[in-house]
Amino acid sequence: MQVRRIYEDPAPSDGKRVLVDRLWPRGVSKERADLFEWSKQVAPSTELRTWYGHDPAKFDEFARRYRAELTEPPAADALADLRRLAESGPLTLLTAAKRADISEATVLQSLLLDGE
Repeated sequence: MQVRRIYEDPAPSDGKRVLVDRLWPRGVSKERADLFEWSKQVAPSTELRTWYGHDPAKFDEFARRYRAELTEPPAADALADLRRLAESGPLTLLTAAKRADISEATVLQSLLLDGE
């Protein structure tokens, strides 16, 4: 399983490509995105996303709050769907964040790999 920016060209190794952002990324057509699924329900709440603002100093607290959000429906159901996809073959979590390493996709990757 990998995390990539949606602005990167699709790769044969991507497997199923799932966008995990709540908002559609600017300047990306649905054809270019080449998505298996757009999982808006698994994305952080608007309130959490706005508070975080991709500030690296807030990442640890963002990850903690986001993990808590993922225990409540409908996010918990969407996370379970992602877990099933991850078990069925290669999966790429996509985000429009400038730094994928401090994005919700990285938190999701960690959860899915740890089996939490």
